[in-house]
Amino acid sequence: MSQPVLAQNAAPAKTPDANGVQEIIVTAQRQSQRLQDVPIAVSAFNANALEKQQIKTTSDLQLSLPNVTFTKTNFTSSSFTIRGVGNLCVGESCEPSTAIHLNDAPLSPSTRLFEGEFYDLAQIEVLRGPQGTLFGKNATGGVVDIRTAPPVLGKTELSADVEYGNYNSIKVKGMVNVPIGQDVAVRAAGYYLKRDGYTTNLYDGSKIDGRDEYGLRGSLRWQPSSRTTFDLVGQYYHEKDSRMRVQKQECQTDPTGVLGCLAGQLGSGVTNANSTLANVLTSRQFFAIEGIPQSLALGSVYGPNSYGNAVNPTDPHQVYTGFDPRYYAVDAIMQASLKQEIGDQFDLHLAANYEYTNVDSMQDYNNQVQDRSVMQPGLNALYAIANNLAGIPGPTGAALAHYLSPVANALLPQGPNGPICTSLPNASGTGVYGGNAVCSNVPLQFDRSDEVSHAWSTEAIFTSKFSGPFNFLLGGIYSHYKVNYNDYYVNSFGLDYFAGVAGTLGSLGAGGPPAFLATPFYDNNTNYFRTNSYGLFGEAYYKFSDTLKLTAGLRYNNDQKLVSAHTFTFNLPTAFGTTDDSAALTTAVPNAIQQGTFSAVTGRAVLDWQITPNNLLYASYSRGYKAGGFNPPLSAADAGITVPTTFQPESIDAFEIGSKNTFANGKLMLNLTGFYYNYKNLQLSSIIARTSVDENVNAHVYGVEAEAVIRPIRQFTVNISASYLHTEVAGDQYFANPRDFGGGRSDAVIIKDLTNGSNCAVAPNTAGNAAGANAFVDTVNTVINGGGIPGVAAGAGLQGTTPFPAGGGIASTGAYSICAALQGVAAAEGLAFDPRGISVYTSGIPVDIKGNQLPGAPNYKVTIGAQYEIPLDRLMLTPRVDLHYTGESTGSIFNGPVNAVPSYIQINAQVQLDGPDHKWYLRAFVENLTNNTAITGEYVTDQSSGLFTNVFSLDPRRYGIAAGVKF
Repeated sequence: MSQPVLAQNAAPAKTPDANGVQEIIVTAQRQSQRLQDVPIAVSAFNANALEKQQIKTTSDLQLSLPNVTFTKTNFTSSSFTIRGVGNLCVGESCEPSTAIHLNDAPLSPSTRLFEGEFYDLAQIEVLRGPQGTLFGKNATGGVVDIRTAPPVLGKTELSADVEYGNYNSIKVKGMVNVPIGQDVAVRAAGYYLKRDGYTTNLYDGSKIDGRDEYGLRGSLRWQPSSRTTFDLVGQYYHEKDSRMRVQKQECQTDPTGVLGCLAGQLGSGVTNANSTLANVLTSRQFFAIEGIPQSLALGSVYGPNSYGNAVNPTDPHQVYTGFDPRYYAVDAIMQASLKQEIGDQFDLHLAANYEYTNVDSMQDYNNQVQDRSVMQPGLNALYAIANNLAGIPGPTGAALAHYLSPVANALLPQGPNGPICTSLPNASGTGVYGGNAVCSNVPLQFDRSDEVSHAWSTEAIFTSKFSGPFNFLLGGIYSHYKVNYNDYYVNSFGLDYFAGVAGTLGSLGAGGPPAFLATPFYDNNTNYFRTNSYGLFGEAYYKFSDTLKLTAGLRYNNDQKLVSAHTFTFNLPTAFGTTDDSAALTTAVPNAIQQGTFSAVTGRAVLDWQITPNNLLYASYSRGYKAGGFNPPLSAADAGITVPTTFQPESIDAFEIGSKNTFANGKLMLNLTGFYYNYKNLQLSSIIARTSVDENVNAHVYGVEAEAVIRPIRQFTVNISASYLHTEVAGDQYFANPRDFGGGRSDAVIIKDLTNGSNCAVAPNTAGNAAGANAFVDTVNTVINGGGIPGVAAGAGLQGTTPFPAGGGIASTGAYSICAALQGVAAAEGLAFDPRGISVYTSGIPVDIKGNQLPGAPNYKVTIGAQYEIPLDRLMLTPRVDLHYTGESTGSIFNGPVNAVPSYIQINAQVQLDGPDHKWYLRAFVENLTNNTAITGEYVTDQSSGLFTNVFSLDPRRYGIAAGVKF
């Protein structure tokens, strides 16, 4: 990896007026160049700019960049989106679309770099547009390169900062730089942050979403000669607190329970729990068709919503949850690099990078508290039968008590009115029945996302420095990324209850010992994932004259992927007393092993014209590439649902024109860019049958960007950036909308499947025959109720179809039923209800998304910042204000009001007093002055979870004071 040549180490080119805008040196083309000489859309922030613009985290960074957004996403990950190109793919074999580098070295897809605070940095560079030629994989959107401050030779330096703010926020930072002789120096830096939570849990009054984290970094530089520089960097990040992966959930309540949440708009309603897998499997209707005594059921799918008394506050920083979040993360990075000048005509850069990550997060899955009274009759019945108090005579009562007592003892250890226990998720697969439980007075439901991974890479770059018109760059990189394991669990008391009751009664019927169904929770497990990649690349530079230059480059990319995964839910009867059933589970559900090789040739061509020493015009073509991958396997309960097993690589053909200018004797810097993308096989995800399924679409993207820095006098500086972005799906592309399996058709019926909590859709093959479709579903439900379906017991009491409420965004009707039964009857009797038959869509009715906007792509962004330096004898007082506007966008490829992400404005302000020679400072600051509740992203959950929407947002208003010294 090329050794970064930083602005702080190279002699910056001076503007004609020393009071004008100062130049920054960047390495966007893997060599040291003036920012204004680089024919790429690139923004750079040095350490001073980061402090003045209050850019403390990656989330802050997005505000100051044109056509750039950043959001946390659903599974402890994030998406850095540049010009509409972001990480819409979900799964272990997915890769980000924006390459994240630390000191020019690529970081792993699992990096936790985004979660900590920036500290002791030299510079951040953000390159917009595909950078696949020089930076390689995962750079279809662009590159974010974070550069740490290097050790300084021959000079002792020391700095310390302390900050206190609202939410009892305390942050300290420090740095020490020590020379060792004339050619060696070491540097150590770190920070610690602790604050109360931004969110109040109204259930118990606690503060959650707090922080308790620290970061440490050590660096060594050895420069034995002016031609040789060797660097070592070690960095460590640690966090253990109540961070929330999801800040808020929104829902338009569906009173029918078929969907859980409607699709008309987002709101502060609660999910109808009758739509969820746990409630469906413990309902009287499902117990009836399975032959389980209905007295043991925890409710009815037609009964009251057990979330009906829950609270979903309109305040984005208030929740009502019975389970407080837990968050743990570690990220360790080691880097080594060598820069060697070979004679006067060549440079050699060698680098190696290693990263280890560990993340473990648990949070209330629904952010709502269930009403225990709804399920209390079932709990009472379980306890009574388990203790032979139900009046069941003779051997039958004794047998039921023998089989159900282990269930009652595990779930109700203090009786039916005491605490109830829910499985803690772990790899043993036994949960509450193996002694892994958390108990509460209310039913709990929560998820857990955990992963351990490591990655390493090594790179070499050889560059010429000929004095003639021709020069070149040659390079190669090899990288290895391995996920040691990754699990995503969903736990619920209802799932535990079903696993115990159904498992024990099943074992009673089979004549075996009492047994529960392992796992009593959902576990999507990747027990191994590996990517081995290499790239060979080169560029040639030819100057036709002193002002006209051509750049041409090519790269060969090769990615080999292997994944071993499985999904567990109720897969194996397991005897009570078993504490670890993981080996038997893996035998019962073998790993689905997928592997493949993805390769591509990418490149770029740039023609730039240096019209004057201060005015550059360029035009470029570049091609970006991101490898394909594999969708996770579905669980056995979803055997009737078909989804793609793989998704294709994506590519971008990008065309860009730009102009970089310095006017008015250095007092104005103005850069303009226009671009057009032809985007092929964009990877995007939706949840089908509790699993992230990734598919491909084509798109067109175009837009313009402007960045300016104005410094009319030395004391006064204004920063301005603005952008416009248009994104659209190209051509006819048909996909099923998870929110509306009926595809907007008024002649369709959306079904909640009683056997697995998923949805399917029924529609006539003669368009508009709504009466036929509804009559078909009503007839099949009558047959189910009467026991006319093989293997399905009578007595379910299923009701007929019903319309969804007006304003809910659903034109279809809905009903509870069994999708497999509907398919079987449709094949045999469908013509009796429609002249062309009846179709059952297990993955929903596809709709054309042609012309739809891409998620995470605001149409407009504007940033204006201004500061004025006021001399006070030997002191300096500098007030500064920054205003950021981000326009409307969408949270889903299906667009519409329910997926709309509103525009927002954020205002930051500060005033800083600097001492003589800037040796000390005092600062007062406020971030998000108007306390705007800005949403950065959305995620729609699965049908068996009720289709609620997870919302990710910026921080609330923060204010405080800070002080620092440096020597």
